[in-house]
Amino acid sequence: MENSLVLVLLLSPFIGFLINVFFGKQLGKTVSGALGTLAVVVSFLASIYFFVEINQTGKPISIKFFDWISLHNFKLDMGVLLDQLSLLWLLFVTGIGSLIHLYSISYMHDDEHLNKFFAYLNLFVFFMITLVVGSNLVIMFIGWEGVGLCSYLLIGFWYKNQEYNDAAKKAFIMNRIGDLGFLIGIFILGSLFSTLDFSTLKTLITSGTNANVTLLSLAALSLFIGATGKSAQIPLYTWLPDAMAGPTPVSALIHAATMVTAGIFMITRMNFLFDLVPNIQFIIAVVGAVTALVAASIGLVQNDIKKVLAYSTVSQLGLMFMALGFGAYNVAVFHVITHAFFKACLFLGSGSVIHALHHEQDMRKMGGLRKIMPITFITMMISTLAISGIPPFSGFFSKDEILMTAFHNNTILWVVASVASIMTAFYMFRLMYLTFYKEYRGTEEQKHHLHESPALLTFPLIVLAILATVGGLLNLPGNNWLNHYLAPILSATEHKEHTLGTTEYMLMAIAVAGGLVGIFMAYSKYIKQNFVPKPDAEINGFAKTLYNKYYVDEFYMSLIVKPIKSLSNFFRETLEPALGSLVYGFGTMANKMSVTGKKIHTGSIGWYLTMFTLGVCLILCYLFLF
Repeated sequence: MENSLVLVLLLSPFIGFLINVFFGKQLGKTVSGALGTLAVVVSFLASIYFFVEINQTGKPISIKFFDWISLHNFKLDMGVLLDQLSLLWLLFVTGIGSLIHLYSISYMHDDEHLNKFFAYLNLFVFFMITLVVGSNLVIMFIGWEGVGLCSYLLIGFWYKNQEYNDAAKKAFIMNRIGDLGFLIGIFILGSLFSTLDFSTLKTLITSGTNANVTLLSLAALSLFIGATGKSAQIPLYTWLPDAMAGPTPVSALIHAATMVTAGIFMITRMNFLFDLVPNIQFIIAVVGAVTALVAASIGLVQNDIKKVLAYSTVSQLGLMFMALGFGAYNVAVFHVITHAFFKACLFLGSGSVIHALHHEQDMRKMGGLRKIMPITFITMMISTLAISGIPPFSGFFSKDEILMTAFHNNTILWVVASVASIMTAFYMFRLMYLTFYKEYRGTEEQKHHLHESPALLTFPLIVLAILATVGGLLNLPGNNWLNHYLAPILSATEHKEHTLGTTEYMLMAIAVAGGLVGIFMAYSKYIKQNFVPKPDAEINGFAKTLYNKYYVDEFYMSLIVKPIKSLSNFFRETLEPALGSLVYGFGTMANKMSVTGKKIHTGSIGWYLTMFTLGVCLILCYLFLF
C-alpha cells in the first residue's frame, strides 16, 4: 500500500507531463489545464496522507526500489525517504503548486502553447518531489538538475523574445556553476564514506568515522556553493531577477516557493555535516546577511513590479541562509514556509495586476487600483504586512525568530539583517502605494478596461492570504510545534528555542518599530509628497548605483564574459585557421609525395623483381655485416 502510494505521489505529475506533451493539443486548453492541475492535487493529497501518518507514528518511511550502483565497496540504492523534513517540503510544494496550477488555467488561457506550459509545470513538480524525497545525495542531485532544466524551459517559455531567451540561458549557466560545487561535495563525501545515503552518512559522520575535518569542511563549502547557485546568494544571485522574464505563475512557483528553497532544504538535510564545521557555518551566515542587505537596497529603486518582488525574494533567502549559518535550521525552515505563503501571494497578486493592465509591469504607469481591484489589493496588503514583519501576520513570527537568533550569535549581522528588514518594509509599501493608491497613471484606453481578475485568479490569492495571516501559528513562542516536529531531523533543535524574557521582548519591539519606520518613510514619500519616479528622469548619485544593481552584471561581463568571448574569438579567428592550415599542409605534402612516388610504378614485372632482389640483398648485408 505504502509503496503504491509513494509511486502515486512521485509519478502523478510525471504522467500529467507525458499526457500534456503528447496529447495536450488534442485535449484542448481547458482539459489540458485541468489535467495538469489534477496531477499536482493528487500528489498533494498523497502528501497529506503521509504527513498525518508520520505525525502519528513519528517513524520515517524509507522505501528501497532496487539496487542502483554497486562498485567495489561503494553501494547506492534507488529509494525514497519520507520523514518530517521531506513531508513538510512536500506539503507546500504540492499545495502551493496546486493553487498556482489552478491560477495558470485562467492566466495562460490565451496562450497557444498552454499544453506545453502545463507539461513543463508538471515536470518541474515531478523533479522537485524527486529532489525532496530522494534517499541519497545522487537522487537529490537528479531532482536538483531537473528543476534547473525546467526553470530554463519556463523562463524562456516565450522564446520569440530574445531577451527572455538570454534570461533563461543566464539562469541555466549560473546554476551550472553552483552545481559543479555540489558535485564536488558529493564526490568528497562518497570517497570518504563509500556511501551517499543520508541515514548512513549521518551515522558515520556523527560517530566520527573518517572524520577528516579539512575534507569535511571542503565538502560542506562545496555543497554551500551549490546552494548559492540554486538559492540565488552572492555571488550567484543575478540570474533570479532576470528570471522574471517568464510568465508570472512561473515566478510564483519556481522563484518564490519551491526551487529557490532547494538550497535551504539541502543544507537542512545535511545539518549533521554543517554542525561539525563552524567555520563554514560562519561563511554561510555572513553571505546570507550580506545578500539580504544588498538585494534589499537594490529593491528600493526598482520600478518593475516583478523585479521588486524578485530582489525581495533574494533578500529573504539571505535571511534564511543567515539562520542556517547560526545552526538555527528550524528557524530557517519556519521562514521558508511563511515566505512561501506571502511571496507566492504577492507574485500571483502582481500577475493579477499585470493581467488587468494588459501586461504592463512598470509601477510608474499604475496607481489607483485599490477600488477597482479590491480582492487583489486586500490579499497583497496582507502579504505585504506579513513580509514587513508586522504582527500578527506570519512573517512577523518567522522573521523575529531570525533576528533574535542573529542577536544572540553575532550583533553585527543582527544590525545588517535589521537594516535589510527596514528596507523590506519600505520598498514593499512603495510597491503598494505606487500600484494601488492615488490616481491611475496609465493610458485612458487601459483605464477603460480595468477590472478585478476572474475567480480562478483571485481564489488562490485568498487562500494564500489566509495562510500568510495564520501561518505564524506553526511555531508560536511557548508552543514551538515546528521545533518539536523537526526534532528527529535536527539534533540541536531543542537548544535553538528562545525563552521570552526582557531581551526578547525588546528585540521584538525593535523589529516591529523598524518595520513601522520603513512603512512610514514610504507613506511620507509616496502618499504625503505624492512622489512618482518619472520614466525619463535622470537618476544620479548612489540611487543610480542601486538602480543599476551595483553594476554587478557589468562587472561579470568585463571580468568573465568578455575575456571568454575574446579567447573564443582568438581560437576561432586566429588559432583555428592556423591549425587548419597546418593540417591542410600535411595533406598537401602527402599528396605531392604521392604524385612523385607513383612515377616509379611503371607496371614492369621485371623492374619490380629487380628492386625486390636488391632490397633483400641490402637487408641481408645489414644483418650479417652490422
